[in-house]
Amino acid sequence: MKKKSIFLTLAALFWSFSSFSQKVNALAYYTDSDGKELSSTSISDGEAPLEITFRANPEGMESFTPSYEWHFYRQEDGKEPEELFVRYEEDTQYTFNESGSFSVVLTTRLEQDGQELPAQTITIAIAESHLEFPNAFSPNGDGDNDTYHAKKGWRSIVKFRAIIINRWGQKLYEWNDPDGGWDGKHNGHDVKEGVYFVIVNAKGADGREYNIRKDVNLIRGFNKEGGTGGNPSGK
Repeated sequence: MKKKSIFLTLAALFWSFSSFSQKVNALAYYTDSDGKELSSTSISDGEAPLEITFRANPEGMESFTPSYEWHFYRQEDGKEPEELFVRYEEDTQYTFNESGSFSVVLTTRLEQDGQELPAQTITIAIAESHLEFPNAFSPNGDGDNDTYHAKKGWRSIVKFRAIIINRWGQKLYEWNDPDGGWDGKHNGHDVKEGVYFVIVNAKGADGREYNIRKDVNLIRGFNKEGGTGGNPSGK
């Protein structure tokens, strides 16, 4: 009986000691607005839609069978965190389409002894939306302002459609990505200088609706050294 007790004590000590070498290193892997691939435990400048791969990165699990739970929460000032859903795989992927503050908590249990490893938390902040368009551009091939597109600084746009029409209401061009734009052509040919119109329908991650209607001044004679009128920067 005494030997059995000693054996159980040693076994318990073995499991306890061994468990100290088991760990996870939860990280979020994503691509930022500049196209850089990053990994972090805190994303403070996310722009929707933001696709993130969450990886547990376990270590020392050779003789253990871990189970994982990824708990997704929405954080709001002055309120208790709202749990959105739970995922149960070692690595999981999710696309954030709404602005706000979120946290993702990984809990890991070792099935052999039921021990729970220290929880890992990743925080994500998705910026509110912003979208503006200029009123002119100069598609003259000088490499400066040759394309009509959204102003720099647009962010967190989850739905987008823009069309260019002429004064008779004829559609000349359409694009469905805020990174896209119009090169001043229709059916492969340059259109004339003059005033055209852009119609933009978009939606931000914060629920904001964008319904933009404005003139577009197309000025081909402008160049970097001097202009022939108008404001091709669109500012």
